[in-house]
Amino acid sequence: MIRVGIAGLGFMGMTHFRAIRRLKGLRVDAIATRDPKKRAGDWRSIQGNFGARGGIENLSKIRAYEDLGDMLADPKLDLIDICLPTAQHAEVTLAALKAGKHVLLEKPISTDLKEGERMAAAARAAGKRLLIAHVLPFFPDYFQALKLVRSGKFGKVLAAHFKRVISKPDWSKDAQDGRKSGGPAIDLHIHDTHFIQLLTGTPKAVFARGIEAGGAVQYLDTTYVYERGGPMVTCSSGGICMRGRSFTHGFEIYLERGSLLFEWATMGGKPRAVMPLTLLTPDGKAKPLSKGPADPVKAFEAEIKYAADALNGRCDGEWLSAESALAALRLCHREIASVRSGRTERV
Repeated sequence: MIRVGIAGLGFMGMTHFRAIRRLKGLRVDAIATRDPKKRAGDWRSIQGNFGARGGIENLSKIRAYEDLGDMLADPKLDLIDICLPTAQHAEVTLAALKAGKHVLLEKPISTDLKEGERMAAAARAAGKRLLIAHVLPFFPDYFQALKLVRSGKFGKVLAAHFKRVISKPDWSKDAQDGRKSGGPAIDLHIHDTHFIQLLTGTPKAVFARGIEAGGAVQYLDTTYVYERGGPMVTCSSGGICMRGRSFTHGFEIYLERGSLLFEWATMGGKPRAVMPLTLLTPDGKAKPLSKGPADPVKAFEAEIKYAADALNGRCDGEWLSAESALAALRLCHREIASVRSGRTERV
């Protein structure tokens, strides 16, 4: 049994709590939050952009800490699940590793590459796992696409386009602050840089154009440059849309013997499968590969199960490794550099 302590009880902390509650082999034994109502189980103030809002939780069997340091010192915990703002990631991760705990950390690992590298080095020195919770590969449509591409059944990737666009993130000042969250070019776009590298590997260079405001890149359109003969890959990402479509993501992946199409959006406050995952085949058929939107919490459930499998030695943990998270962050930084220089930047 992996005994988990959750640090931070905002929307993501609550989502991880719900996901762990559905899994075998893990158990939330402790939480840490400064909010006395949340420590008492009143989570009605918690609400996000998917799933049910918080309610009243029975925490009678869970140790609730006001002081995070006290939870890190709890000898009965194996894994600290950090769901705190990005600006706190390094300090809390380093403290958890020093306390002898494994760490599952919400993405991004950091906004600063050197800081992220220090965190990865600290995990290696402590002999503990640092797993970064990049959830996108665990959403069913992305998981199926990655599985099909890696199988080679439809040949190699010739080209692909990804998009991830939200309305202006005015729910949080930090979401647009390049110093605290990295702005949309890191906090949002890193989902796709992480996934693209799992799908087609690391490009040799990037060329990006974008829109800056408040010292951060708020929207960018990137071309990923691979070696000659490699795939042509592009991505559009940022916080620029009107509220009528508060969120959309999707992809078109062109393979030698098939094409994969997918788009999902929140339109007028309601979820909509604009294009359920569909396979186009050479004989002119369009084969649906999904039945429409699934419960988003299931993706987090799959992600945390994968983390548990990595801790138990049942998988290598590649998709959540600190190295893959750093590679995704590095790519975001090179894209931001390209937006600002107007030139192609080597990765």
